[in-house]
Amino acid sequence: MMARMRGEAGRQRWSGMASWYLALAFVAAMPYFLVLVDYPGATTAAEKVALIVANYASMYAMYVATYMVFGIALAVVAFALHDRSKAGAPLLARTAAAVGLFWALALVGCGMVFTYGMTTVVGLARTDLAQATLVWQTLEPVALGLGGAGGEFLGGLWVLLASWAAVRSGALPRALAWLGVVVGAVGLASVVPALHDGAYAFGLLLIVWFAWLGGVLFASRATTVASRTTPVTPRAAPVAP
Repeated sequence: MMARMRGEAGRQRWSGMASWYLALAFVAAMPYFLVLVDYPGATTAAEKVALIVANYASMYAMYVATYMVFGIALAVVAFALHDRSKAGAPLLARTAAAVGLFWALALVGCGMVFTYGMTTVVGLARTDLAQATLVWQTLEPVALGLGGAGGEFLGGLWVLLASWAAVRSGALPRALAWLGVVVGAVGLASVVPALHDGAYAFGLLLIVWFAWLGGVLFASRATTVASRTTPVTPRAAPVAP
């Protein structure tokens, strides 16, 4: 029994580190893509291909770290939140975990399309720049769609559901759980075309949420985890003499 409790607490601590990784990935990705490379500032496919050729190595590494590895770490956190909430809100916890896995798969897919697409484009650009531009025009919408460029539907829905499950079950500190509800709502709102820029607010708020969540998960102890996951067996009524 104690070994199982210690194992569960250990998994929660690993999940805490995964959550910190997610926060750091956002911290690294936002200034890199928005300022250092300024990919959104490129208005034509030719300009985007030029940026990719000039920054291929660093962009490749960033897409691996902030999409592919991010997706794996996200799946770890999604399972950890499910384990904490399943006793008090089983249906919500299962639904949130499923959405979290969908989001994780979409992000990994986005990173794979971007990295392979960039490699193909860089190779083509050496001999046929027009063909490289055409290929990127075809691949980029697929990758952006998987990554949530049309609005943070999957990300917002997962944070909202996981946080609401935590509110219902008491699996997280109440302030953190309600912050997640707000963050998730902001992400979902970014799906509306007029509110697409809300994705930036979603990303900034998510840094805070992931960092705080990481601290809570990492600080988990065997006794506290067990109290949420082990059902209490009622005592039998005393038998009258």
